[in-house]
Amino acid sequence: MVHGTCVAVGEVGVLIQGPSGAGKSGLALQMIALGATLVADDQVYLDRVGDTVHARAPKALQGLIEARGIGLLSLPHQAHVALHHCIDLSQDPGGRLPKTRVVEHFGLSFPLIAGLNVPNLAASMMILGKGARLDGER
Repeated sequence: MVHGTCVAVGEVGVLIQGPSGAGKSGLALQMIALGATLVADDQVYLDRVGDTVHARAPKALQGLIEARGIGLLSLPHQAHVALHHCIDLSQDPGGRLPKTRVVEHFGLSFPLIAGLNVPNLAASMMILGKGARLDGER
């Protein structure tokens, strides 16, 4: 289990991590407003399934997401999704065109987006989820 939030853009899973208060749920809510589907908020179970890593919510948290200052929202959700991209809201990208970064889960590598103060992050992640590729991705 990891501390974070996960959304699905179709069949593309996006894991959002960062320290408490970094905006994980807020980014997920922005992506959901743009068409993503909630998978898990606050706690995400990761499991290796063959050559993929799947994300899912603990049973008690399924379909729930925190909207800071508003409360818990109950949303339609997706039971699980294959992980494709990871975001770390504590890491600075280091410029307009950052170097490609990766993170490993269960021995598999995933593109890592350093998301600290990145403008248009929700929209960019939706576009990546719909098939765009980061420069250097296969």
